[in-house]
Amino acid sequence: MSDQTYDDGRARNLEALLRALAQRILELDTDGKLLEHAGELTRLIGDVRSELFHYEVRATYDTPEVAENRRIVDEAKKQADPAWEPTDWKPDDGDDPKW
Repeated sequence: MSDQTYDDGRARNLEALLRALAQRILELDTDGKLLEHAGELTRLIGDVRSELFHYEVRATYDTPEVAENRRIVDEAKKQADPAWEPTDWKPDDGDDPKW
């Protein structure tokens, strides 16, 4: 698994971590032992938080190919080409056509 991308398998693992945390909270709440297991919950929350961070960063990561394509488009946008600059001309401007 690449450090720079977040594949479907890793995303499914994150979903499982979130469900496991939710289930554990529900179990402890049902037993009235939420605060007695604060250390366990802190560890679980830390694991989920870390993986959520990686998901947020990696899921939006541009691959080298995408980054290069984005650079090319940005560079093309910056080039001054008067043919593409907007004008104040409107279709109704000017004299009637002379046929």
